[in-house]
Amino acid sequence: MAQLQDILYKVHLVEVHGTTDCNINDIQIDSRKVTAGSVFVAIKGAASDGHAFIEKAIDSGAIAVVCEVLPAVLRDSVTYLRVSNASEAVAYMAHQFYGEPSSKLKLVGVTGTNGKTTIATVLFKLFRQLGYHCGLISTVQNQIGDAIIPATHTTPDAVSLNALLKQMLDSGCSHVFMECSSHAIHQHRITGLEFAGGIFSNITHDHLDYHKTFEEYIRVKKSFFDNLPGTAFAISNADDKRGEVMLQNTNAAKYFYSLKTMAAFKGKILENALTGLVMLVNDREVHFRLIGEFNAYNLLAIYGAAVCLGENSETVLTKLSMLSGAEGRFDYIISSGLIIGIVDYAHTPDALENVLATIKKLRKGHEQVITVVGCGGDRDKTKRPIMARTACELSDRVILTSDNPRTEDPMQILKDMEEGLGSAAKRKYNVVADRREAIREAVLLAKADDIILVAGKGHEKYQDIMGVKHPFDDKLVLQEMFEQAKK
Repeated sequence: MAQLQDILYKVHLVEVHGTTDCNINDIQIDSRKVTAGSVFVAIKGAASDGHAFIEKAIDSGAIAVVCEVLPAVLRDSVTYLRVSNASEAVAYMAHQFYGEPSSKLKLVGVTGTNGKTTIATVLFKLFRQLGYHCGLISTVQNQIGDAIIPATHTTPDAVSLNALLKQMLDSGCSHVFMECSSHAIHQHRITGLEFAGGIFSNITHDHLDYHKTFEEYIRVKKSFFDNLPGTAFAISNADDKRGEVMLQNTNAAKYFYSLKTMAAFKGKILENALTGLVMLVNDREVHFRLIGEFNAYNLLAIYGAAVCLGENSETVLTKLSMLSGAEGRFDYIISSGLIIGIVDYAHTPDALENVLATIKKLRKGHEQVITVVGCGGDRDKTKRPIMARTACELSDRVILTSDNPRTEDPMQILKDMEEGLGSAAKRKYNVVADRREAIREAVLLAKADDIILVAGKGHEKYQDIMGVKHPFDDKLVLQEMFEQAKK
């Protein structure tokens, strides 16, 4: 419970009708969850507009309403607060309602197109190894110590996020590592939070279905760093062509990591194999379990963040050398027939190129690389032909298949992918719309030492078809097909 007037700090009020000197029990953005004593915040979403549910919320017991457009008729018993941006307002309100939990934690945000999950997850694992009680907020799952809380979005809505941070604080967490997606930044889900630090991984072609232009996507990512306080640190990838731009207006202390140029956190790959990476990190040689150049960057970002958080560099590298990555990120198994299977979340052209480039570096020379890949429905269509072209250019055989078609026709998605392929690629690929059958075909095509990449879904345990999430786990299906092949 809190006083309404006490949680309006930083909220830009345009009009107030009624009293703010009243107790409220909770904040809700879903009218179905409103009970007696709730504040209902009407948010205009992509699918629905909360303003349409104001009366329903009041009938369910809401004593205050926050909205951008006032209803035609105002009830005397209800307080109405008109704001210019309801998404921003609810973020500030939630942070106050839950006692500003982020200000009492060392909260580190990770943003960028690729690498967010690995960086956040390995930081969480690292700090647990260093003896801290930690929280994790990621695409794969949210976690408080050993307790796992399933994730529905990369970053939860502002109310759920602040409630989760309060739960983490109450359980004794000192550090929380969180992925900050471009959607979450743009929709103000992280507005009002106090970050101890921010990390930028890289930026490539993604989410243009939402942001419309690449420039807008960059601007949104950059705004995260623009809003960091002077007490925070900001770490960026010097080898990404927008790595410096990301930090140009931040008040935070700036640090860079790099494999190619001088930086505070400098790395050099000495060996890159299926057994892991051997790297020089600030002139110290270290063996890591993670594989690939993209993970070399992730490791430098993780190392840099730990040092910025005050940890001993030698201890950090020792602990980091023993850790594995995130589920569904270059996750590999070897069949009894010595076929290597790799499951990876790569669902952008750049991520797919990175994984296939890594596989190319791990090859001895005679193996086939067989890639199973699709594209999600109801998402950025412009990357479909690029994904198919990338797969064909960097693989020996390609099987185009369904990813999460959602409400689209899988065959239309596959046709969009095929538009990126010229006559030379036609000898390399087939189309198998059923994902299970596509993985089966890849296994049947493979011989000893060949490498099968199943890309796009990674950690996901479902396939979204017409709004229904059917159980589907790429790694389990791949293992099943390996078992069938040996019989």
